[in-house]
Amino acid sequence: MELIVRLQEVIHPDIFEPKGVYDGRKNMFSIRRYPFENDTRIFDVTLGDTIQGSPGGTVKSNKGPKVYKIKLAKVAEINPEVLSRFLQGNQSHDNTVLTAITALNVVVRMEPTIRYPFNVRSFFTNQEKKEIKNSGLVLWRGYFQSVRPAIGRMLINIDISTGTMYKPGSLISLCLLFLKSANNVQALSRTVGAAGRGVGISERDRLALQRFISGIRVMTTGANQQGRPRTPRVVKKISAMGASSLTFTLREGGTLTVAQYFQRTYNRPLAYPDVLCVEVGNGALIPMELCTVVEGQIMRKQVPSETTREVLEFSTKKPSDRLASIARGLGVLSYGQSEYVRQFGLHVRSIGPLTVPARVLIPPTLRYRGKNPSVAPDNGQWNMLNRQFYRPATVSGWVVVVLEREQKFGTKEAAHMVKELTSACEQVGIKIPKEPEIETYTNGQGQVHEQLNAAGLAMYKKKGTFPNLMVVVLPEAATDIYTAVKYFGDIKRGVATQCMKATKCGSGNAQYFANICLKINVKLGGINTIPDPASVRALTDDRVPTIVMGADVIHPAAHTEGRPSFTALVANVDSDTAKYIAKCHVQTSRQEMIDDLKDMAMYMIRSFMSYREKEEKKPNKQPKRIIFYRDGVSEGQFKQVLEYELPQLKAACEALKVNPAITIIVVGKRHHVRFFPKAREFTDRSGNCKAGTVVDSDITHPLEMDFYLQSHGGLLGTSRPAHYNVLYDENNFTPDNIQSLSFALCHVYARSTRSVSIPAPVYYADIVCSRAKNHYDPLARLDLDGSATGDQSNAEEQLQIFKDNFSPLNSRMAGLMYFS
Repeated sequence: MELIVRLQEVIHPDIFEPKGVYDGRKNMFSIRRYPFENDTRIFDVTLGDTIQGSPGGTVKSNKGPKVYKIKLAKVAEINPEVLSRFLQGNQSHDNTVLTAITALNVVVRMEPTIRYPFNVRSFFTNQEKKEIKNSGLVLWRGYFQSVRPAIGRMLINIDISTGTMYKPGSLISLCLLFLKSANNVQALSRTVGAAGRGVGISERDRLALQRFISGIRVMTTGANQQGRPRTPRVVKKISAMGASSLTFTLREGGTLTVAQYFQRTYNRPLAYPDVLCVEVGNGALIPMELCTVVEGQIMRKQVPSETTREVLEFSTKKPSDRLASIARGLGVLSYGQSEYVRQFGLHVRSIGPLTVPARVLIPPTLRYRGKNPSVAPDNGQWNMLNRQFYRPATVSGWVVVVLEREQKFGTKEAAHMVKELTSACEQVGIKIPKEPEIETYTNGQGQVHEQLNAAGLAMYKKKGTFPNLMVVVLPEAATDIYTAVKYFGDIKRGVATQCMKATKCGSGNAQYFANICLKINVKLGGINTIPDPASVRALTDDRVPTIVMGADVIHPAAHTEGRPSFTALVANVDSDTAKYIAKCHVQTSRQEMIDDLKDMAMYMIRSFMSYREKEEKKPNKQPKRIIFYRDGVSEGQFKQVLEYELPQLKAACEALKVNPAITIIVVGKRHHVRFFPKAREFTDRSGNCKAGTVVDSDITHPLEMDFYLQSHGGLLGTSRPAHYNVLYDENNFTPDNIQSLSFALCHVYARSTRSVSIPAPVYYADIVCSRAKNHYDPLARLDLDGSATGDQSNAEEQLQIFKDNFSPLNSRMAGLMYFS
């Protein structure tokens, strides 16, 4: 971005008048054809004078400023008439339309992108910021903006966002904050010990710190020679030793340590000669004490999990505050003042929130057991008081395994947990013995598989049968133990496991254990609630057996190679669209389209027909309708879904000789459209729109059937509606049909007595994907998150290892909602 600005404003302002706009990558847009021979020209651009060289290979040499070559070549012309026809519904959404919309986005983003730190479609300012204590990170308020097509016009979607920045100032201070060793500079020291080994910061901490600061830009003290301007340098690595232990060879012969070099060159000794050095882009090694972190640098890595709470506190704003914050950002966006917006002949007609018509859908009636089995949700929530589960499960035998120390979770807490859990089960209709058959304490850091298996075998010896429920009490921060428990229960043994944190269940109240019962019941084959058939005919009409599927794909973290993507397909097997089963597969890294969808869909259709025939005794077992909800795909991938996944669904039906009508709906959560009710009468207690609010005009697509549905009641912050795009529909649903059945499916999520933000099968598919790590043996110690290594050279080999080690779900769990 700096190079393009310098090219247009300093080097050739005569050519670039009016100026073009640049997307920061490969595309530049202009309103006129530049006078280049053969529509191509190469420019030499410099950003200023720099000094190359210093310790780490060569000593100081006086080179001129680095010259960058920029090649501009005309590749296409955009006809605005194409976009105009598209907005009127007379032109398909093809690449010419997409390119035109992309160009408008680049135009409106150019001004703030030049002036502020940016990340794709958001830019950030330091007007609102918050430091996360003891982390080296600072949160900045950001502003998202995107030009979007609507019926007959273009709109700008504006929202607030949050950027995580490195704390500016001393690099040493930043590193000490990351290491949780503030004011202890020795924590960054490393020297050669008597045995020739490094003494000081551990290698593990050094590598973790290196991952944290790699890519950061620093200003270096002492490099401002001969009046030349200093330029930031990019940190690549951290040295294995401190400046006093690192040596390099001089061109004229002889060796020096880095500490000696800087004392000789700048006539000053280092204050911290044993502290590590950083290696910058040209290979130079620079002591940390000479480096200062430049303000406004976005940390483009995963935010540490321990900072999540503070990030949420900063980014979560109730609707009125969020709208006010967006309004403040309009001045920063400066549409009226931007010379780029003016030069492209664009005019933003009105700046402020758009008023759109909305409706509030009627929620489905839900059915339980009891004297008053029916319940009508109110603003996305309802009460189970004096009601039992629609189909309660039976606990034939259960054991309790405590993996927390007895000093922290003693017999008193264990007795409380057992009493409250059994009481809660009885209230909702779950049959459970008053006491567990086995209750044992064991070391949470031991072999979890052996410990759980031993508890199960102890009951087997006592009763002649293995438990069908294992309650496991976990210590705090026990993610690895939790994964091992689920691997044992879901994959190896095939037994329902219910984990609870010792800090919660030892003193949990009735509400806490009622929520636990919601999970236990469906894990054991029960059904918590169903939508009343009369309120959702499109889902529960026995003449039209319906399968609702939810599909999702989860990808590895950025900058990790050789890690797989995981796919999940979830579908109902019952006539009430309340009991779901799941399939999880592993596939090529970062591939969004599902490879094994045909096989997964065949499994779901077979299971549906078998359940209808054997469990429900229904005469017509073949599905007449499939409603396929797809999560996680962007607008640019809609065509791929129709070309790659739809044929697999049809092939699965053909292979099983069934012929259901198929509807494909994409559910989007990653967008920035927010609704703010205009009057108090339209709000819930949180200040959000009421559950069931639907918008299907004014801001929707010019051609496609799409709508926004806010299906859940507000809790904290501003609720995000789900965006539904109907890509394919053989069922000839009306918009009202799809909106109502989607809203109804948001009420059958088994883990809560509140409606959720997306249909339950989509939510389940997302959970199944995130639990894919449970399919790997913890003892194999495969690095799924890529926190160790992962380079491109052996990525395929690494990927194959993950595919080979992926264990399937235990057959005993196949018909159960184990993922709840």
